[in-house]
Amino acid sequence: MDHGPATQQSAEPYRSATAFPEAATDVSGLPGETTAASPHRGRPARLRIPAGWPLAVILVVQALLSLRLVRADTAFEDEAAYLWAGHLEWAHLLHGTPLPSFPAYFSGAPVIYPPLGALADSVGGLTGARILSLVFMLGATAVLWSIASRLHGQRAAFFAAGLFAVLGPTLHLGSYATFDALSLFLLALASWFVVRAGDRQDATVWMLAAGVTLALANATAYSSALFDPVVVLLALGIAYPRPGGRLAAMRALVLLAITALLLTLGLLIGGSRYIHGVTVTTLGRAGGADSPLNVLAHSWSWTGIVVVLAVCGAVVAWVTQPGSTPAWLLTLFTVAAVLVPLEQASLSTDASLNKHTDLGAWFAAIAAGYAVDRFIAAAPDGQLRAITGGACVVALCFPVTVGLGQSRSFATSWPDSTAFVQILGPLVTQGTGHLLVEDPQIAEYYLHVGSQWTRWSSTRNIILPSGAATGGPSTEAGVVGAGNAGTFAMYIQEGYFSLIALSFSDTTALDQSILADIKKNPRYHRIQIVPYGNGPAGPAMGTYLIWRYVPKPKS
Repeated sequence: MDHGPATQQSAEPYRSATAFPEAATDVSGLPGETTAASPHRGRPARLRIPAGWPLAVILVVQALLSLRLVRADTAFEDEAAYLWAGHLEWAHLLHGTPLPSFPAYFSGAPVIYPPLGALADSVGGLTGARILSLVFMLGATAVLWSIASRLHGQRAAFFAAGLFAVLGPTLHLGSYATFDALSLFLLALASWFVVRAGDRQDATVWMLAAGVTLALANATAYSSALFDPVVVLLALGIAYPRPGGRLAAMRALVLLAITALLLTLGLLIGGSRYIHGVTVTTLGRAGGADSPLNVLAHSWSWTGIVVVLAVCGAVVAWVTQPGSTPAWLLTLFTVAAVLVPLEQASLSTDASLNKHTDLGAWFAAIAAGYAVDRFIAAAPDGQLRAITGGACVVALCFPVTVGLGQSRSFATSWPDSTAFVQILGPLVTQGTGHLLVEDPQIAEYYLHVGSQWTRWSSTRNIILPSGAATGGPSTEAGVVGAGNAGTFAMYIQEGYFSLIALSFSDTTALDQSILADIKKNPRYHRIQIVPYGNGPAGPAMGTYLIWRYVPKPKS
């Protein structure tokens, strides 16, 4: 992403402000760096490696470790929901097909990632959609390298990118077909635009690019807005010592104004459904029953090594240059790592924690890479420093080992749906009646009749022939809340559903009520008990019980 001498020159004021000039030039300890005696000068001469090779090695390792997971399990419910929505969005765009009210309950704008994911799904199926996420995650690692290299040198960039690339959440997002990878990449790119502005007197174009990208990241995944203050403060800090003062403040204000303006315009254009979706899924996110200590412990187990190193980097900067711009920015990067754990601990929920935590780890990795760089630089120059650098490279084997196990656990933490889809498929294609499935996202995605979305109801909402929803007791229905038992009883009594499939695992209390209603209607007959999650990947969740409505024979 750097473009020649002019680009490098713009970064010099910041580098000199660090008072660590060695960090910008010394690459001791990077893979392939060797020393040899020079017969002409009588002193060691370093054989330097091309700047891009270490990054290429990191990206290859990251790609291989994520690729091993792309076929580890069938689609997760979130993956199925977003890819299914993407196909419907394309049908709406090309043919005017009516759409469900996705904006009212999606935690990201359905017009951004879902259509992209659906394109990849059309080309390569679920594997193709997951590989698209890998591309975004590789991009995030490359951007991380570029930023760390500009701020602290190539050696710091190597360890920053290397640590981030092998984290369990990072590897998981590289094999997970949701909007999280795209949002992280856009957030990283917005940060790169901010850093790339350097010490320019006029950075309006860079702030405009950063604002547009940041707004797009927020629209892709609403939760990413938690990191907007980090990017804005980065814009403020990167302008010190030059141009400093008013111009630095103007950068932050321009970035903030552009982002806020674009998001406000998006909400106004999207209307009440988008406002409702943002409110329910993000601003008014429902709390859980998880212990706050467990939430913090989980996030620590996934990103603790990066957080510890980031803290060390910030402390080193404060000890060697108290109150300097680098010290403040390294502290900012470190604080970013705890934003998600603290926010979700306050809500007592670890839902999606492993995904959201990776955004903070991306920032913290910059400070972590700086810490390792300073550790190596503290060794005496020459062979001892090379040995120290080599030992740090070898030490990366530990986070690699941890990341391997964690990412595998993430990628296989839901039930295998193969048997369920194979059995349910022929049943739903035998007619055109309405279907009640406890969690229909998987079936909608895998089955061709999933495009007939007005047929599908869940235990959160009943979809009417017009496409309107009913049966929800509150604004949480359709997102986390179960439907109204009385409304479901009325529709079951009328025989509205030709097929009912319940697993008694999600909306358990409502399922029991529905079961009692089914028993009151003699036209419903249980026809299947389907195993769910007994495949080689996911754990067994239980079974689906399926009933079919048999109308009275015509006299």
